[in-house]
Amino acid sequence: MPVSYRDIAADLRQQISEGRYAPGDKLPMLTELQAQYGAGYQTVRSAIALLEQEGLVVAVRRRGTIVRERPERRRITRSRQVFRDKIGYYFDPTAQPWVALETPTVQWGIVPSDLAALMGLEPGAEVLVRDRVMGDPQTRKPKQLATSYLPAELARGTRLADADTGPGGIYDRLEEMGHRPLRWSEGVSARMPSPEEADALDLPADVGVPLLRIVRVTTAPSNEVVEVNDTRMSAEEFEIGYSIRRHASARLTDDDGDSDEDH
Repeated sequence: MPVSYRDIAADLRQQISEGRYAPGDKLPMLTELQAQYGAGYQTVRSAIALLEQEGLVVAVRRRGTIVRERPERRRITRSRQVFRDKIGYYFDPTAQPWVALETPTVQWGIVPSDLAALMGLEPGAEVLVRDRVMGDPQTRKPKQLATSYLPAELARGTRLADADTGPGGIYDRLEEMGHRPLRWSEGVSARMPSPEEADALDLPADVGVPLLRIVRVTTAPSNEVVEVNDTRMSAEEFEIGYSIRRHASARLTDDDGDSDEDH
């Protein structure tokens, strides 16, 4: 049975994973891979293209196919707590030192289709959109995109629509408007970036680097959703981490069947 491009990609992927091809190493030339696997040119080329899409290798002019150098992944610990500093509420100690690298944009727009139901809005409803590019204040390297969506009926004619919402930001303004205490919940997912998102985060061009996506929902005591925050960052650079606690059903027991809490 002839070897397929997926078989070739799987073998090369395993060699990269095991370190036989380290970051910066050059893979064999296409003609060498053809001979090695007994496959045609297009089959080998499709295998390399698949690895390129996965972000494992990159084609470098006059050098060939190179195993990509990838950043050391940093853990973002979601402790299921909200914190506060002199600027206002924040949710992630790792990102707390980051600052807006550009002037935030504030505009009226249409609620994204995948967030409409979450916000309790009809598709096509108008929302206030606040966009920020956050990053390291020293290196000026972008780390995350943060977009807030607020219902138009709630935000219109208030400081929520100002470029500068003042000390404490939109959450302090919302609580001053009577929506206190605010509550938050969030979900984590992943997707591929748009070209604009890849450019804003300075992701490698033509390489399959997915986005880590954290969607946080802000709710008033009335259960009205007053804001949804959509944060995106490189899934190659960051991962979500959290501690795991032992439930009562998983208590340690001794040989007699007594739990450690019985002594």
